[in-house]
Amino acid sequence: MTRPPVRTAPTGAVYFSLLGPLTARLDGHDLPLGPRKQRLVLATLLSRPNTPVPVEVLTDAVWPDDPPRTARKNLQVYVSAARTLLGPAAGHEGRDRVVHGCGGYLLRIAEGELDTLRFGSLARAGRAAAGRGDLAGAARLLREALDLWEGPPLNDLRDSAGVAEEAGRLEARCLTVYEDWAETEIELGRPAVAVDGLRDLVERHPLRERLRAAWMNSLHQSGRQAEALAVYDDYRQLMARELGLEPSPAMAALYRSMLGRGREARRPAPAREAVGPAAPPACTAAFTGRPGELRELLEVLGCGEERVVVVSGPAGAGKSALALRAAHLLADRFPDGRVRVRVRREDGTARSRAEILAELGRLCGVAGNAAPPGNTASPEGGAGGDRAATAALADAWQEWQARHRALVVLDDVPDEASVRGLLSRSGKCSVLITARGQLAGLAPVHRIALPALADAEALELLGKLIGAGRLRADPGAALRIVRACGGLPLAVEVSGMRLAVLRHLPLAEYADRLDDPSAALDELVAGDVSVRHRIASGWQDLADGDRWVLGRLAGLAEDGGFTLDRATEALGCGERAAIRAVESLIDAGAVTSPAGEVTAHAALYEVPRLLGLYAHEREGV
Repeated sequence: MTRPPVRTAPTGAVYFSLLGPLTARLDGHDLPLGPRKQRLVLATLLSRPNTPVPVEVLTDAVWPDDPPRTARKNLQVYVSAARTLLGPAAGHEGRDRVVHGCGGYLLRIAEGELDTLRFGSLARAGRAAAGRGDLAGAARLLREALDLWEGPPLNDLRDSAGVAEEAGRLEARCLTVYEDWAETEIELGRPAVAVDGLRDLVERHPLRERLRAAWMNSLHQSGRQAEALAVYDDYRQLMARELGLEPSPAMAALYRSMLGRGREARRPAPAREAVGPAAPPACTAAFTGRPGELRELLEVLGCGEERVVVVSGPAGAGKSALALRAAHLLADRFPDGRVRVRVRREDGTARSRAEILAELGRLCGVAGNAAPPGNTASPEGGAGGDRAATAALADAWQEWQARHRALVVLDDVPDEASVRGLLSRSGKCSVLITARGQLAGLAPVHRIALPALADAEALELLGKLIGAGRLRADPGAALRIVRACGGLPLAVEVSGMRLAVLRHLPLAEYADRLDDPSAALDELVAGDVSVRHRIASGWQDLADGDRWVLGRLAGLAEDGGFTLDRATEALGCGERAAIRAVESLIDAGAVTSPAGEVTAHAALYEVPRLLGLYAHEREGV
């Protein structure tokens, strides 16, 4: 890879680089960063810019095996030396660049001062240009991002396990952007500019399939068909020797398409079908709030760096509404369509893999013979021919995803096993999963956990349903209603629907009803929509042991939360067992924990109010 020219920040500003050896430059001159341990501290802080880094993380990076008793004091010395060396934060004269708070040490840094921040900004802009059809602009921006890549990130500090992990993540991001750039150049009819760089990267990452596919395409489109076919044959042998596997169906299809084909076929993938998948159902007109989560979802899925996003939260938290809202707003980023499939049936049971594949095939026009939707004899769709048909459709689905840029919403997923075979192994499709639990067994994914609605958001939702005038007439009672609903969107929505019908009912009287623990769930019913029924479905997802634990903890949560010490006492077990029990409920979405990093003893855990009331009903606590 050609080494780019040295980049500097504006005069008087420090410019940091992680995409290569760790460096800091002031006015074009390298700054001495001190001894190795001090550089490890600085590299770890720069890896998480503008974010508190816990002392424990810094300690593990510097002393991974046996930290000395003076580790904390030594860290303070290294940080103090960094403050002196780097000076104040840009644009904030008199403010330290490195500060310490309850979450750890935070390094203040602007986008123009750190190559990884600039790299991410250029990559997002390039992908946005590609999404608009501006391929030339996309190629230019992606190339500008790649010019910041000077070699293996942090290659001088990779003997530290913590730094090596971060360096691997940065290199993966660089490789993804290189793949984006190379595919864009091929699509523009300029494959020759990417050939040499792709060859070098494939030699360093021989099992990275997307890189190899781009190299095959660039060779083929440059008129070097024999070399392109040899690249595939080498890969097939490598996969068989190292992993005992065959290349993916998408890679095999690419190889077959090259056999006997001339240079006139210039695009790296078959032409897209004229008709894409059907759009997902319209999102509810009452959708309100969640601005932070919606913005994060649009940024993550829109930039193309994350292919799988999990949105989790308890039953009634508004996961599906948020997913559908995002799917509609992302229409221009997914030209091959957006499709939504429910992974559970109406009765709450999980659908078989054969059923889900059959629906995906129908919606997306994927060829194949799936098992009949009614056959639920096994997760694979039955025995014999049914299993073979399901396997064939699964391969066809993977091949379809490899050739398209679509958004697939897998809604109401009960567990990891339900979706593992459905996620794209290559290509540019993205998958948005909604689930009550956090699906900890899926990786790598981007996770967004939905908290309760803030008071202002909940009041806005209630006002849309009962009218702003009625809300203003008794704002205090309205606030009591949404707080009695625990900020659960479904409960607030049901309250609004009920009050919209009972126009004579004063808000204060309805608030009194919801404040009564013995009556609240009975009041949260509007027609055939029942909050109790939805919470009961989430209750059934819990293991028997988790239900018992939740029943014991629900009483503690009435005072606004509980600590680990109180949980240990209520459960009558040891501390370690209590931690495991609480964390199991966090994984299942039945207990909420602080968003920031705190120790288990300092954390304040909460059980959502309405789930706690239901647990009282079932467990008799």
